[in-house]
Amino acid sequence: MKASGVSVAGIARQGDKLFVARRLPGGSLGNKWEFPGGKAEEGETGEEALVREFQEEFSLAIRVEEELARAVFTHNGVKRNLRAYLIRFETADPAAALVLNEHEEWKWASIEEIEQLDFAPSDTKILPTLKSYLKANP
Repeated sequence: MKASGVSVAGIARQGDKLFVARRLPGGSLGNKWEFPGGKAEEGETGEEALVREFQEEFSLAIRVEEELARAVFTHNGVKRNLRAYLIRFETADPAAALVLNEHEEWKWASIEEIEQLDFAPSDTKILPTLKSYLKANP
C-alpha cells in the first residue's frame, strides 16, 4: 500500500518541554494528546498546512522553522506521510492568546511526560527522533 497524502505536526519548544494538546472527545483521535497539526490540503506545502492548522485550531500565528522528523503511519486504513516541523509562536505570550477550538487542554510537556500520555499513535512514531534532537540541541 502506497502512502497517500501528507499530515503535519508542529513542534513548539520551550526549553526541554514541547507544546502538546488534547483533542476534544469524539472520532478516532478523541481525547488523545498530540503535537497539533493536520492534513495538508491539495497543493499546500507542509509549512502552509501548519500555519493554517494552528490558526484554525488555536487562533495563533506561527513561524515554521525546520523539518525535524518524518514517519509513515496508517489511519483508518490509509497510509499517510507525517512530517514534523519545529515552529515558533509569533506572539510573545501564546498562553494568553490561544483559543482552544478543537482541543480540551494544552500544556508544555517533557518527552518523559509525553511518553506517559495517551498520545496519538502517529505522533509516537517521531518521539525517538525528537529525543535525539533535544539531546543534541539542549
